[in-house]
Amino acid sequence: MIISTISQGLLWSILGLGIFMTFRVLNFPDMTIEGSFPLGGAVAVTLITQGVSPFLATLVAVLAGCLAGLASGILYTKGKIPTLLSGILVMTSCHSLILMVMGRANLGLLNRRVIQDVLPFSGEINELILGLVAVVIVVGSMIVFLDTRLGQAYIATGDNREMAQSFGINTGKMELMGLIISNGIVALAGSLIAQQEGYADVSRGIGVIVIGLASLIIGEVMFSNLTLLERLITVAVGAIAYQFLILGVISLGFNTSYLRIYSALILAVFLMAPEMKKKFLKTTSSSR
Repeated sequence: MIISTISQGLLWSILGLGIFMTFRVLNFPDMTIEGSFPLGGAVAVTLITQGVSPFLATLVAVLAGCLAGLASGILYTKGKIPTLLSGILVMTSCHSLILMVMGRANLGLLNRRVIQDVLPFSGEINELILGLVAVVIVVGSMIVFLDTRLGQAYIATGDNREMAQSFGINTGKMELMGLIISNGIVALAGSLIAQQEGYADVSRGIGVIVIGLASLIIGEVMFSNLTLLERLITVAVGAIAYQFLILGVISLGFNTSYLRIYSALILAVFLMAPEMKKKFLKTTSSSR
């Protein structure tokens, strides 16, 4: 159970890393991820059922997520539609795209080889190794990218859009690129989780933004004053901690039909934690 929970947390942390690229670096929310996440799973599962290699299917799923991000980015940067609304439009469109891809509301992977099956160990160990390798690849790629001149321009766009423009940075292209990269990473998470769970479902994306944000927020509350690499690692730590919190809630006998409420409550508690800590320290210091 512990190994399974950790492996799930690692795969879900990839979703958090994708959200990090827009929510933290560009400093705006992107609802597209609730469409690109299940789209990635749907594309990967459909291709695998058609006999395509799971590695190639996963790569195509990432490209599908990038296209979803591209669509949202064009609506935002070229169409001047607000970020939140453009994301909702693409997210809604992805619902129909998923039905077109799968031809039904859900699709299983019974007796089909997935990426985990290629690894040489037992089931849970394979899932753990896959999660570790995937997180290392994504974190490593993000560190390399953000350390380039292009990556620094991307960071500058999120820090101060007007100042970045004064330095000659095309902020529109940076934001478009960020949405493409972010949703590609999110689709990767969707494809890997779909392969781990053994199915894809058109409604799988509902509420995933809460899980991704929980990974970010829990890690940030647990740790502070971190380097970029350490911040990305805390996303994985936060995702694993979140999975254990959910496991604890289930172990206490709560109805699993209401997991989204529990997720929202957990996220709300951690969002309020810094302010509650400040008030507690202020009250303690004043009482002295």
